[in-house]
Amino acid sequence: LSFLENTELYFNEACKFIDGDKSILNVIKAPNVSIVFNFPLVRDNGNLEVVTGYRVQHSQHYLPCKGGTRYSDHIDLEETQALATLMTFKLSVHSIPFGGAKGGLKLDPSKYSIHELARATRRYTIEMAKKNMIGSGIDVPGPDLGTDSRIMNWMKDTFSTYYGERDLFSSGCVTGKSIEQGGIDGRAESTGLGVYYGIRETFENDKICQKISVSKGLKGKSYIIQGLGNVGYWAAHFLKKSGAKLVGVAEWNSSVFNAE
Repeated sequence: LSFLENTELYFNEACKFIDGDKSILNVIKAPNVSIVFNFPLVRDNGNLEVVTGYRVQHSQHYLPCKGGTRYSDHIDLEETQALATLMTFKLSVHSIPFGGAKGGLKLDPSKYSIHELARATRRYTIEMAKKNMIGSGIDVPGPDLGTDSRIMNWMKDTFSTYYGERDLFSSGCVTGKSIEQGGIDGRAESTGLGVYYGIRETFENDKICQKISVSKGLKGKSYIIQGLGNVGYWAAHFLKKSGAKLVGVAEWNSSVFNAE
């Protein structure tokens, strides 16, 4: 099954536990808006390349919509729809008043220069703005796989430059900006910290620890990180502070292991 099919499968399973009229559930399952657009990018050597962009607003039951921006050559519309759907459910479970969204560009950021990424990001922002898919009260992208605070700074700068005169809160069009550009302290480590909290709570659960035959707590436990990017780095940082021992790191092109 594809990522989207798996997401819908779990949704359908959950629906079995809901009493009453279920006709609304099909409305909840389907993304409200999905856009795909192509634009030309001038590479540093003068060559032209077509880049594909995506933005999906799964739900607008609360505004603004909220979701990350991925830069990956593996991204497609189905993956974006699945991630936007999961954003809605994640936000709803925690009573956070945003609708779920997701977006990104189909490119590998490691194969592009800073200037090329800046041009692609600014054009992506303009294309979303033309379609009313970005804005502090409409849809607020954040960083995700392949993006960081610098990308968010470019998006905010582009949106504010073109549309700031009619939007007093234009700088709130994205989250994950650098602190100097209006971001908030603690954003960089927040996702990895969330992973750490999940692991910590798991190892404080008596039933789980008994079932997998391990002692409670993180102290003395060994762990391996798959992907030492922003999320993996900060998860490892907080696990280490809790007394756990990092024995291995696996990355896309290599891995290292040391039991000591």
